[in-house]
Amino acid sequence: MENEKRVIKLGLIQTYCEIDPSQNVERAKVLIRSAAEEGANIICLQELFNTIYFCNQHDEKNFDWAEPIDGKLVQELSDLSVELGVVLIAPFFEKRTQGVYHNSLVVIDADGSVLGNYRKMHIPDDPGFHEKYYFTPGDKETGFQVFDTAFGKIGALICWDQWYPEAARITALKGAEIIFYPTAIGMLKKETRKQKKIFMDAWITIQRSHAIANGCFVAVTNRVGKEKGNKFWGNSFVAGPFGEILKQGGQKEEIVIAEVDLNSIESQRREWPFFRDRRIDVYDGIMKRLID
Repeated sequence: MENEKRVIKLGLIQTYCEIDPSQNVERAKVLIRSAAEEGANIICLQELFNTIYFCNQHDEKNFDWAEPIDGKLVQELSDLSVELGVVLIAPFFEKRTQGVYHNSLVVIDADGSVLGNYRKMHIPDDPGFHEKYYFTPGDKETGFQVFDTAFGKIGALICWDQWYPEAARITALKGAEIIFYPTAIGMLKKETRKQKKIFMDAWITIQRSHAIANGCFVAVTNRVGKEKGNKFWGNSFVAGPFGEILKQGGQKEEIVIAEVDLNSIESQRREWPFFRDRRIDVYDGIMKRLID
């Protein structure tokens, strides 16, 4: 029998970050409470929400910000989930062991239980985004995951993952009704407004395409503010299964709340049965770097 309660609210926390992680955590808690008061059932924080985006430079001291999954940060958020009865998606800098660090997130269910964690699979190394210095890619063994929460089945990928249709496809094939993308993306000082518009349009378009191609909801949380040469453009948004933007933020701190009807996934997939018509017998080439 189909779950009768299929209309839920998503809350995307779009904010800026300061040098002191404790201040970022406290600000996030206030915003989470506000989102819950507005009726949000699943609340997603931005990539590396409790620190500045330190990957714009190489500095060994930044490793001191990492902490284990069973550390203080996750416990505090778990307690908050129980108190508010919400699902939390919390990205953070994970210390797995000495010398092995990940750009990670945890999914905390409404009862405070940690359903699991995801480690960013695609790690960029671009001007202003030197993540390969800090992060080990996620393991193939754990890979792309789906979490069965109190309010629906969700997948959660991280930032650079958002450009890869393979990541979205696998997550959807595993049953995700909503794919979340906590993100830290913006422009560099040397880039023009015209470039910003081109880049941001591409960023929005690729993620809307994931929603369409996979017949699911896509929710993207981005940070705002200036941090050592990076200006983050916000514009957090939620797209429906037809790629329609249901709600979108601006370029300042805000909470983006969007109501979604998970039953509409079935309607889209009946109209456009992409999963039915996939030719999995002819896709061998996708497993190669190039087809020479």
